[in-house]
Amino acid sequence: MFARLRSDIQCILDRDPAARSTWEVITCYPGLHAIWLHRPAHWCWHHGLKWLGRFISHFARWLTGIEIHPGAKIGQRVFFDHAMGVVVGETAEIGDGCTIYQGVTLGGTSLYKGAKRHPTLGKDVVVSAGAKVLGGFEVGDGAKIGSNAVVIKPVPAGATAVGIPARIIPSKEGQSADVTTEPQQPRKFTAYGITQEDDPLSQAMRGLIDNASSQEHQIALLWQAIEKLSSANQQAKDCVPCDAALKEQFEAGKLNELVGK
Repeated sequence: MFARLRSDIQCILDRDPAARSTWEVITCYPGLHAIWLHRPAHWCWHHGLKWLGRFISHFARWLTGIEIHPGAKIGQRVFFDHAMGVVVGETAEIGDGCTIYQGVTLGGTSLYKGAKRHPTLGKDVVVSAGAKVLGGFEVGDGAKIGSNAVVIKPVPAGATAVGIPARIIPSKEGQSADVTTEPQQPRKFTAYGITQEDDPLSQAMRGLIDNASSQEHQIALLWQAIEKLSSANQQAKDCVPCDAALKEQFEAGKLNELVGK
């Protein structure tokens, strides 16, 4: 038991640069208090003391601003960072090493009692501020949910989900941890789950800009070749218009800066 308590504290010290000491974490981190109160509530819920479990959960909500249903399953080293306004539903499951920020909802879209209505988060998932993950599907290991995203379908391992409704950006590695036989390197923790490279619209714009720049480069090379031929061939010279683009004028660098490259 004490080893698990130490693990709860250490995961906060590892992931929050603002955490200066163990004592500060124990006394000033409501996310830690919410997890510690959830454990007896969860035990009561599964041992026939459902009202007591709900009452402990309600007290934890009043104390921390974090609402975790006593039926929810929470793994080890889970960090609720800031976490005011977080709501975790009854059948939700949160895997080991997950990080959940403020305003997150792990909600359900079904009214059938006893059914799996809420999402399952794999290991090391990051759910950013304001995100809504709605439904009884799975978010794979190492996935990232961007701020304010609304996720309504499964997210593969290592992928990033951003937007409303969320668009899925596959992992750059192209494979999940359970596919490869090589030992996995520890995942680099990304605060708030998403970086500039994870914006699909910026990626699309950069692709279009690079394609247009490449086409202009090819056109300029063609006109330069035609101009060289014109010195020896009068007919080729007549084919070169006075406004031919012999030099590249497409400012790909400036456009890429505008879209965040």
